[in-house]
Amino acid sequence: MELLLGIIVGILVLVVLVVLHELGHAIAAKSSGVVVEEFGVGFPPKAWSRKLKDGMLLSVNWLPLGGFVKLKGEYDSAKGKGDYGAASFWNKTKILFAGVMVNWLFAAILLSFLALVGIPKVLDNQFTVPSDTKTISQPVEIVGLKKGYPAEKIGLKTGDKIIRFAGKPIPDAASLIRISKENRSRTVKVVYSRANKEYSVNVKLLDQPEGVFGAALGQRQSVQVTWSAPIVGFGTAGQFTILTLQSLGDMLGNLAKGVFMQFSSDQKVRQQASSDLKSVGDNVAGPIGILGVIFPSATQAGLVHLTFLTAIISLSLAVMNALPIPSLDGGRWFTMALFRLLKKNLTKRREERIQTIGFSILMGLILLVTIVDVAKLF
Repeated sequence: MELLLGIIVGILVLVVLVVLHELGHAIAAKSSGVVVEEFGVGFPPKAWSRKLKDGMLLSVNWLPLGGFVKLKGEYDSAKGKGDYGAASFWNKTKILFAGVMVNWLFAAILLSFLALVGIPKVLDNQFTVPSDTKTISQPVEIVGLKKGYPAEKIGLKTGDKIIRFAGKPIPDAASLIRISKENRSRTVKVVYSRANKEYSVNVKLLDQPEGVFGAALGQRQSVQVTWSAPIVGFGTAGQFTILTLQSLGDMLGNLAKGVFMQFSSDQKVRQQASSDLKSVGDNVAGPIGILGVIFPSATQAGLVHLTFLTAIISLSLAVMNALPIPSLDGGRWFTMALFRLLKKNLTKRREERIQTIGFSILMGLILLVTIVDVAKLF
């Protein structure tokens, strides 16, 4: 049930983010004098439609895969009145990047609201205004269990929060490690919470220098501010944008290096190449990973973490669509700008061919990532 709820929430969030993206295109197009023929939520087959006073068709479709906007003359070579192609270079630039800006601004606004209630701290140097910052620490949480060790034997589970250990409060993970070592070979009481209910159980610790309890520990922290919320929200959005670009660069670098080194005659080099390729797969999530794992986990963690995830995905959509990849907004702009710079005619046939090749490569990558996602489940 929790998995199903997470998938439904994930689909709704992705639809909202894509619809906002397409709404940005539509607003920019209308303000530039380009005719918007249809604005669709989801993809056909059509479930409902209505023609508005300005002539635009508003449609709701059965496939919940996002949304779309259909512009009149949606080719650079179209020159009729109200055609996208007839707009100036500056107006085309606004139209193409409007969706990117809407996704980015939406993420920054979400992060600003989160800063007021407590934005999850996931980076040591996460952006904040020191004079208006309060750090809130959650109870120490079990993030992993070692098979056959005391923590697993007494029935603790991943996600349980340790409140007291051997009669002492646990403010951080280091305290639990220290207290458990001090009490090795003894039987102590563990007070923990699960699903907002408190439980206690006795556990006999092992008599060894390390790993006497057998649990991997984590502790969630959040940053709460007041007057600086907009500054923190937009600053955090900027910081994560840079980190996303850096991560993409590292991922592509590891991918290229991994593929190239696979042809080496040195076995150690090939092993390193396999490690690089594995790191690429581990750091990428496709539709199955996002809907089947990430969103269910965020939904269970609560509204704050779900909102934070929504903001991060919105930022990722903005960054990805800005890249010069054919079939994406940045790729369409790059193609248009390149042909303009070279003073060559970007015909409808040329543009379709470029975008088709780009779309095919993109779909191939999504399929590859989906296969990796499925493999992770087994």
